[in-house]
Amino acid sequence: MKKIFNLFFIATLLVLTSCERSSNTWENVKTAGRYLQKGVNSLWGKDSNSYWVQSEEDFKGPDEEDFIPLNEQDLKSGFSKSDKNFSQPKENFGEGGLPGFDNFKTPSHLAAIFKKVYFQTDDHVLRDKEDLIIIQKISNYMKNNPNVYLCAEGHCDERASAAYNMALGTRRSNHLRVLLIKHGIDFNRIYTVSYGREKPITIGHTSQDWHLNRRGEFKIFEKQK
Repeated sequence: MKKIFNLFFIATLLVLTSCERSSNTWENVKTAGRYLQKGVNSLWGKDSNSYWVQSEEDFKGPDEEDFIPLNEQDLKSGFSKSDKNFSQPKENFGEGGLPGFDNFKTPSHLAAIFKKVYFQTDDHVLRDKEDLIIIQKISNYMKNNPNVYLCAEGHCDERASAAYNMALGTRRSNHLRVLLIKHGIDFNRIYTVSYGREKPITIGHTSQDWHLNRRGEFKIFEKQK
């Protein structure tokens, strides 16, 4: 008797789901019918959005090195609170005897000093000792050559949105500028620019490619005395 009642109940639901009524009562019954049908489909393996989990490896998630937590604040501000204490240069490119930005060049004859520095994923602070030594060498050169002006570039890898990477590149270039200022370089001699992910030095999708593209580069201009 119980089985007959259950079959009658299921048949009633299926009939009701085919009815088109405007009342909330009929809409609720239709919803129940959809869930019932979804359950039946799952039993027969017809639900494309679910599958049987056989082992722990079936649970998928982002790899730690690939995960970039996006923060809405990163799109609004390119500087940390401590970085804001250092004013931007008084003169823009093309003013006060300075040329346009295109006249700042990579100092190939000083490659041993003006080396690239590298950042960790989703980070704008230099962590490696070797990179900090490069900053020290650059500051020493600029102290001994007061007519040299520098532009620090911030670059990112291909992951995340263009807007996010542009903001992150800004933070990276500004961090390099702040480090040099803390080493005693006049803030009026240091400019910054962010390229985000737009100028990769290697085209690839491996961890090594991403590492090489998460970088800071330096260009200089020697002002005539």
